[in-house]
Amino acid sequence: QVQLVESGGGLVQAGGSLRLSCAASGRTFSSYAMGWFRQAPGKEREFVATISGTGVSTRYADSVKGRFTISRDNAKNTVYLQMDSLKPEDTAVYYCASSIIVLPVTTPGSYKNWGQGTQVTVAS
Repeated sequence: QVQLVESGGGLVQAGGSLRLSCAASGRTFSSYAMGWFRQAPGKEREFVATISGTGVSTRYADSVKGRFTISRDNAKNTVYLQMDSLKPEDTAVYYCASSIIVLPVTTPGSYKNWGQGTQVTVAS
């Protein structure tokens, strides 16, 4: 089973940048797609970004497209989420997850393992 640990969250000003990291343990890490999700108070968990097992293909939520970039370094078993031009609406707990398939899927049900989350707060 894959274990995931997020880091890099914190408080930033609107318009600023932040990079989240997700360290994964597991021998089959490189075989699966990875995703980032977020959940704000009073809202449902929502899809943010996903990347295929090879790191070649990516998908983004419309709300973050053009501002966020997902990437992975399979040699280091790490997935990243570079967040630029941050908005107060981006404030949430961010979770990384590993999928049960290799495609860059967007639905939570397609992900098997989840991290504990890291808080991102964007000042307004």
